[in-house]
Amino acid sequence: MADIPLTQPTEVLRHKHFSKNQKLTLWSTTAGFGLENMDVMFISFALSSIIASLHISNFAGGLIATIFSLGTLVGGLCFGMLADRFGRARVFTGTLFIVAFATAGMYFAHNIWVLYALRFIVGAGTGAEYSAGVTMVAEAFSGKKIGRLMSIVQIGGQGGSILAALAAAFIIPRFGWNALFLVGLVPVIFAFAIRIHLKDSDEFEQAKQARQQKEEATTTKVPVLAVFKTPTLALQTLGLILMMMVQTGGYYGLMNWLPKIMQKQLGLSISSSSLWMIATIVGMSLGMYAFGYLLDNFGPRLAFGIFLVVAAASVYLIPMANGAWSLLLIMMMVGFFSNGMYGGYGVVVSRLYGVDIRVTANSVVSCFGKLLGGFFPALVGLMMDKTSLSVVMMFFSAIYVFSFIVMLLIPALGKKVQF
Repeated sequence: MADIPLTQPTEVLRHKHFSKNQKLTLWSTTAGFGLENMDVMFISFALSSIIASLHISNFAGGLIATIFSLGTLVGGLCFGMLADRFGRARVFTGTLFIVAFATAGMYFAHNIWVLYALRFIVGAGTGAEYSAGVTMVAEAFSGKKIGRLMSIVQIGGQGGSILAALAAAFIIPRFGWNALFLVGLVPVIFAFAIRIHLKDSDEFEQAKQARQQKEEATTTKVPVLAVFKTPTLALQTLGLILMMMVQTGGYYGLMNWLPKIMQKQLGLSISSSSLWMIATIVGMSLGMYAFGYLLDNFGPRLAFGIFLVVAAASVYLIPMANGAWSLLLIMMMVGFFSNGMYGGYGVVVSRLYGVDIRVTANSVVSCFGKLLGGFFPALVGLMMDKTSLSVVMMFFSAIYVFSFIVMLLIPALGKKVQF
């Protein structure tokens, strides 16, 4: 396990003090996360139309997210090991095109099997995109408070979610759900223009040179095994995977099905539900910044503890929505606590694992967590087919309580150091 560096007094959020490569890292990561969020939200808004046009069940529709998560596992692990071996920047640039062109390929998906295949490819690119991105940010600002900084990057990425909501409201009623995914090509030009000049951190370059000089292959042949090297490290990694499972499973479950729930319960159109989803995204963004502040100043245990407990309670507010304004406020609150924690995982993992396995560690935690969490939308779809909305809300509440318990059992998250 790597030593967790204490923060320096330098104020990392003052943009004028950033180096050129730090700025490029922030902009390129934000653009990449925006593309990822946009793609996920495309499925959320198009899901009802996909189910209707392809004549599939809610369960089959929920499996779209499951296939996506399986792709993140395969791509994240494979590209993650390449990034730890050869460099983060090269892998980070290549995955951008995988995500963009596979997303645009959804325009030609007219049966569920083609759709599943494309979602797997998108997932493969997305898994590496996240892992390499959070690692590069953590390394670019090594030794500084990065809770709020990582949250700001994630908030910037939410711009992709808002773009998806606006695009869905305009495109789906006029041109159908397939056309929506062509928008996935838009961010790739902007992101590539920034990313082509991106460089790896000095910390990684020094470690790479030292590894080459010593010709050590222990941590480079199978770096996935290094995150399970000791019993303590294995339990820590497993615990973080389970927390990520709840984080992404809750997010995908809520975001994939909330538009359908709103359209059914309150009679909202796709355009109207898009407006309320934007409110949820705004709530998420505010929550991310608040979580980053708590993480920087009070540590991960308190930050995760507060958000997980309130998230478990807030989901019960969703069935209480009986009008436009109540729905708006409730969705902002749910978004604030249910997804405000997301940026914290990249910070914690990047501080707890060494430079030689850091991208791989982020990939293992993120991709295995997303794979397990990817079953949640299908499970929620099955519950919606067989049970009631109240049962679905109880399920979401229970998983956040479970994550809270797991968090308390990870010793490293209770250390009195600043992340």
